[in-house]
Amino acid sequence: MAEVRAEMVANVWKVVVKEGDRVSDSDTLVILESMKMEIPVLAEEDGVVAQLKVAEGDVIQEGDLIAVIE
Repeated sequence: MAEVRAEMVANVWKVVVKEGDRVSDSDTLVILESMKMEIPVLAEEDGVVAQLKVAEGDVIQEGDLIAVIE
């Protein structure tokens, strides 16, 4: 199981996956927006998205849980 956490304060601009989706290492899970830059958040291993903890429009803080991959 891998927890994907935010590396910075940002807005969740787009959610690309949903719970139950199968992902591969380096697939984009969500796209964050900070200072007018788009930052993709990538899966760190192959698996299934067990939990998705963010929605489009959310403001997240550094260290916040974005998703859990099993």
